[in-house]
Amino acid sequence: MSIPSGAPGVARRVPEAVHRRRWAILGVLMFSLLIVVLDNSILNVAVKTIASPEPTGIGASQSELEWAINSYTLVFAGMLFTAGLLGDRIGRKKVLLAGILVFGLGSALAAFSSSPGQLITWRALMGFGAAFVMPATLAVLMNVFERDEQPKAIGIWAGSVGLGIAIGPITGGLLLEHFWWGSIFLVNVPVVVVALIAMAVLVPDSKDPAPGRVDPLGVVLSIIGLVLLVYGIIRGGELASFTDVTVLLPLIGGLLVLAVFVWHEKRSSHPSIDISYFRKPAFSAAVAAIALVFFALMGVTFFSAFYLQSVRGYSALQSGLLILPLAAAQMIFAPRARLVVDRFGAKAVCTVGMLLVAAGLSAFALFDADTPLWVLCLVFFVQGTGMAHIMPPVTVAVMQALPRERAGSGSAINNTFRQVGGALGVAVLGSVLSTVYRGDIEGHLGAVPAAARDVAGESIEATLGVAERMGPAGKPLAAAANDAFIGAMHVTALGSAAVALIGAVVVAVFLPGRPPAARTAGDQAGSPAKEPATRS
Repeated sequence: MSIPSGAPGVARRVPEAVHRRRWAILGVLMFSLLIVVLDNSILNVAVKTIASPEPTGIGASQSELEWAINSYTLVFAGMLFTAGLLGDRIGRKKVLLAGILVFGLGSALAAFSSSPGQLITWRALMGFGAAFVMPATLAVLMNVFERDEQPKAIGIWAGSVGLGIAIGPITGGLLLEHFWWGSIFLVNVPVVVVALIAMAVLVPDSKDPAPGRVDPLGVVLSIIGLVLLVYGIIRGGELASFTDVTVLLPLIGGLLVLAVFVWHEKRSSHPSIDISYFRKPAFSAAVAAIALVFFALMGVTFFSAFYLQSVRGYSALQSGLLILPLAAAQMIFAPRARLVVDRFGAKAVCTVGMLLVAAGLSAFALFDADTPLWVLCLVFFVQGTGMAHIMPPVTVAVMQALPRERAGSGSAINNTFRQVGGALGVAVLGSVLSTVYRGDIEGHLGAVPAAARDVAGESIEATLGVAERMGPAGKPLAAAANDAFIGAMHVTALGSAAVALIGAVVVAVFLPGRPPAARTAGDQAGSPAKEPATRS
């Protein structure tokens, strides 16, 4: 039964029955989010196995492997905004259940793919389901916690994202050591079954009680614009160039369509998203910070995997274990970030967090093939600490800027900027890494047969593969490849750090500082009284 928000003497706007089980609900939401985030990182450790001929793998080429990853990203990013809108309109629980069910079905089909084409198709289906899960989890969270507890809950939610990113490679490594490659997808199925039962029992439904008319043109424009933009970014990363016509056309087309989307939303009497929110400096700075930090972090995650496995010679499982300090820092500090924000304000906390991320990224510019492991672990811990003090405050800033009934839209905006920023980081910084590496390695390919030189210069994995086939004569080439990669990594790390510093400037200038105590107390007293009560 809903409690009227305007009832005299009633401060709580969440039904009592929902309020009592809010932490159990958060656990279910984290569980659902964890498998989506984990699965996207778990595939990275299996690419070599999937590329192997049958029966070990399915003989996927480099391009097919890239699209097995990118098909998920493309559909996921393109559908995020629409998924958030649908959750606000038809009910977040319904959308969450449907999304996790589609994700589980896609996982089962992907596990038994007999060709790269099938794997790419089922990965796209998984991305479609995941697009409905991620925004719905945050939207439900905003509707089961009171405003004063939302920062703590969001901190725990953000910590689970970091945990998923870190344990994905570990889980993948363990599965691949004991089972066939499809196990990395099949493991999702029993988890999905448990999640569906727990959601059906515990999670309340909620939606915008007055959603207004549908904005079909806005929905279509958002999907087309995001898909074109993300495709152009992915294509640019594949070619290591953003001047090719197959990159420029979708990039420019996507930006133009999104510009038309903004123009349409500003003039529509029933917009999908109120563009006026972006006029608020704190809101715009928060979404910009999300995009910038994931641009920097996903770029370094991309090249650190090659550094650990190709240069240092660690297995996929060992590489995953080395990233555990990053996850540990997020799990320790993200749930407590609100306490630091209460004392020092979001501006100071997020600025320091961005500077910590920049410092961690800059440290990679000092790494070589013999850097002690404890230094690596320390750097990952510093990065995780920085992230833990950025993501919860900026997510709170985005979500609390919108009315509670628009929580799905707010979550979709938050996740869309994060996804686009991450994709752009992998593409742009991956292109920088590839370009610098090729420039450095070309002078060492003289001993390689002419027919294999182009392939040998594509990446460190390709160079090391050629060097291995050359036998003892390939040892100098392997050493040169390691040196060239480390040099390219140094340049890319500094580029990543520069992006994080830009993020530090953005939050330092535009995020609000510590609010006066009186105003904070007023906010916690439930000032947005006109928001509707959550319906269970």
